Parts: sequence; structure tokens; C-alpha cells
Amino acid sequence: MLDAIRWDSDLIRRYDLAGPRYTSYPTAAQFAGQVGSFDLLHALRDSRKTLKPLSLYVHVPFCANICYYCACNKVITKDRGRAHVYLQRLEQEIQLIGCHLDPAQRVEQLHLGGGTPTFLSHAELRQLMAKLRKHLNLMDDDSGDYGIEIDPREADWSTMGLLRELGFNRVSIGLQDLDPTVQRAVNRLQSLEETRAVVEAARTLQFRSINIDLIYGLPKQTPDNFARTVEEVISLQPDRLSVFNYAHLPERFMPQRRINSQDLPNPPQKLAMLQGTIEQLTAAGYRYIGMDHFALPDDELAIAQEEATLQRNFQGYTTHGHCDLIGLGVSAISQIGDLYCQNSSDLNHYQNTLADGQLATSRGLVCNADDRLRRAVIQQLICHFTLAFAEIEHAFDIDFCEYFASIWPQLGAMADDGLIELTDTHIKVLPAGRLLVRSVCMVFDVYLEHQNRQRFSRVI
Repeated sequence: MLDAIRWDSDLIRRYDLAGPRYTSYPTAAQFAGQVGSFDLLHALRDSRKTLKPLSLYVHVPFCANICYYCACNKVITKDRGRAHVYLQRLEQEIQLIGCHLDPAQRVEQLHLGGGTPTFLSHAELRQLMAKLRKHLNLMDDDSGDYGIEIDPREADWSTMGLLRELGFNRVSIGLQDLDPTVQRAVNRLQSLEETRAVVEAARTLQFRSINIDLIYGLPKQTPDNFARTVEEVISLQPDRLSVFNYAHLPERFMPQRRINSQDLPNPPQKLAMLQGTIEQLTAAGYRYIGMDHFALPDDELAIAQEEATLQRNFQGYTTHGHCDLIGLGVSAISQIGDLYCQNSSDLNHYQNTLADGQLATSRGLVCNADDRLRRAVIQQLICHFTLAFAEIEHAFDIDFCEYFASIWPQLGAMADDGLIELTDTHIKVLPAGRLLVRSVCMVFDVYLEHQNRQRFSRVI
């Protein structure tokens, strides 16, 4: 069993830096406009030749109401008809992509995100899934990981029944906070009863996994009222929990300008919320996977971490990192071999490009040899909290200590501080460093010193 987290306030104060979440390396901040649809088609050809299994992400950007904290790519509208044209263009993209894949390439993982995927009507959801099944090899035996993000205010029992019928077996439920004062401050009124109804429906309909999202650091939150939210959520017994740190970046995300910064908890209060949450979840039997994620010991992520097979990609922690990831929809990101590419984030541009029969790829990058090496290092640290140099040396034909000689003093300082154990054969992230693993990964990020760190959230 992996070491537990140890809370060390002094280390947290010194290493709580702003930096990437490393759903990829290099990160999306390095994407450039030189990558386009030709690069994507070339990568799909290679994927087809090797018959790589697939992971699909489908972005549905629409929401009926705005949540002030949200930093997602979204379109706020009460007009449900806005989805009609978008779905037409999304279906064109599915068809175009499907032409360049082999029918033998199985879709092992599927995730519908947003926005609010259940903004779509039942008929539209049926139509979308039918199009995916027509052009891509979706599995019919319920063995794939097919998930969807749920807003309990937009889903009832009949919706949950439809989703199960369409092949979904995982749900991720947005909750954030149960305190009415906090909910009013972020414009998201959602009762415990609404959330419980969706959880009970998912259990009755035999969804395989339930995840609940929480956010700490929102306006009007206190350690006491957030602890009550966590207590109520534990009583729902989700398989996984994501407990995110709210990053207040109103200069980047316009909805956040509606939040009164005077209402935000101060740094000591935020630390108290996180510490209390970790203690509550640990006492309830949850394991810290890393990067804000907790899971019950029998969850696939916890088992994969125990067996050292856990991976991380644009879908977050996953057991399907061996798949080529294809992103469909506005702003969606693909990772196919060494290619990262992203669709246009502008809805009109995305729709108009596909209306002209062209893919909407707008930017990306192709990993070089150094990127691949550092990606492997960061992946091991962020998923398993340990790194054996011999594995990297064998895979990339390098001398690890020599290759990373320039950062050895920084690693040595982290070792002296008790963040990591450092020898000439391995790095191990110690219990006091597990919450700060992003800070350890940042040392290996060759691009970071040239970036504006204010675009990133803080580690804690």
C-alpha cells in the first residue's frame, strides 16, 4: 500500500507555487498555430496502421445557467435550439475522423464533457450516440469506460435511464458546495436532494462508477461549512471524489469578475479546508490518488496506482493512457502518438470550418525527443510518486544524472527539505511531498521559466 499523505504546513508555504496540472507534457500553453488538420490526418493514419485502441472526448459547450467560478469553454443560453447546428457540425467531424480510422480500433474510453452534456434533449443524445456508433467502433458489452458529466439540475431518473441505455456506465456529478450562502455567491443553487436523486438513480441503474466534484476556496466558504459539505458527500459514498482548488483569475475568465474578491477565504482558511477534507476522506476510507483526486480502495484508479499502471492524459488520471485520445467538438484536444492538437475554441469558427468540409484543428505541437523523455519522468512522478532512473535510462538511452545535471541542485534542495528522497538510482516523493508533487514535476519542465505562471493555478 502506498504511503499516506503527511501534512507539513511549512513545506506547503514554501512550495505552494503556481504551475501546470500536467494533463500533458508539454502543456497546452506550448501549443502553436503551425499545427493543423494535415498533421492530425497524418497522425490518424499512423494510429490506423498500428490499430491503436481509442479514447474519445466529446465536448458539449452549452449551459442554461452561468456558474461564476467556471473556467470551461462554454456557451450560456436558454435557447435549446442553439445545439442543433452544433450537433450537425459535430456529426460532420465524427464522420471525417471516422474515415481515417480502422473499424478494428475499439473505443475503450468515452467521455462527454462540457458545458452541460445533458443540455441536449433525449432525442439529440440518441442521435449523437448513434452517429458515434456508426463511424467509430464503440463497445456494446459494457466493458468500456463510458462516462458523462452530470449537472443534477439538468438530469432526472428518465435521463439517467436513457444514458444507461445508450451505453454510459460512469457519471461525474458537479456539486462544488452544498452551503446555500456559497451557492448564491457563485450562482449555482443545487440541493442535496437533487444530487442524492441522481446518485440513487445511478446506483439503481447499475452505473459502474460515480464521481463527485467539489471546489474549495469559493466565496463565503469557511472550514466549518465546507466540512459539512464533505460530510454530506461522504454519506453518498461516491467511488471517486475530485476536490479542486478554486483559482481566482478574473482577468482570464470573465464570469469570475462577478465574484467579490472580498468574499474569498484567505490562504490559511483554504489550507484548513484542504487539511480537514483530507482528514475526513481518509477517515472514511478514501485514498489520495494525487492532484486533488481521491478514490475508494476498490476503485480502478486506486488499484492501478497500487499496481503501478496508472497514467495521466487530457482526461485526467486514467487506466487508458495506452489509447490514442481523440477530442471532438469545439476546443477539444487530441493526443495521438507524439501529436497534441486542439480544435478552435471559437464556436462560430469551429462550426464554419466544418461547414466547409474541413477539420477545425487550430493549434498544437509535435513532441521532440526531449519532450518524450520529460513526459515519461513527469508521468511517473505524478501517477506513482516514484521514479527509477534505470527505467528511463533504458527507454531513452541516457545517463539520468548526467542528463539532468543542471536541475540536480534543485532536487537536492527538495530532498533536504523532506519533499523527496533522492539517490543516484531513484526519486521517491515522500508523504510530506505528495500534495506538492506538481512542484516536483515543475523542476523537470524545461518550458516553465519562459512562461507567465499567473496563467496557472497554485498547487494548493
